[in-house]
Amino acid sequence: MIASALQLLIHELEQFLKRQDDSVEIRLDNIALLETSGSNSLTDSIIISLVNIEEESTKKNHPALKRPFGNTAIYENPPVFLNLYILLTCNYSGDKYVDALRRLSSIIKFLQRNPSFSNTSSLTGGMVGADPDLPDLRFTMELYTLTFEQINHLWGSLGGRQIPFVLYKLRLVSISDHVTVRETPLIEEIETSLNPK
Repeated sequence: MIASALQLLIHELEQFLKRQDDSVEIRLDNIALLETSGSNSLTDSIIISLVNIEEESTKKNHPALKRPFGNTAIYENPPVFLNLYILLTCNYSGDKYVDALRRLSSIIKFLQRNPSFSNTSSLTGGMVGADPDLPDLRFTMELYTLTFEQINHLWGSLGGRQIPFVLYKLRLVSISDHVTVRETPLIEEIETSLNPK
């Protein structure tokens, strides 16, 4: 589901940016590999990286019960709801640094105009694979602002020099294995052996 959400984001963002400039390339890759020997494919492109995963604590109290049609109760563990921290970087240098800033502005403009995403039938044609949760794919993007100290720690942990970037919090991706824990018949009546006095 994580890969499906990021591929949906890339698909929508790419359609928007290519209307302005057909040469834009967006890659889902690890920005920490930027200064390694095999990083030539990351130059002159927008790189989307997952930098953190956080469980949404407000959604932890879902019941483990599903009641289908009929008189059987199916118990299934509730899904895990996640917030994903997505780093969008524009890796353009030299004379193209201005292009990096323009494209970063376009990304922010796009996500300000379209903060909510959901799966549509036009995207299911093999783009994200056969994910059983695909019909329920919905998320929002929120700009996440870091302090200068946090920026220093982030780029220090990524092992590279800072390039133009923006960090977004992708909210509420649900992950579930859809495994039935147990099935029991529903309680329809209660019998007691107590005699009223």
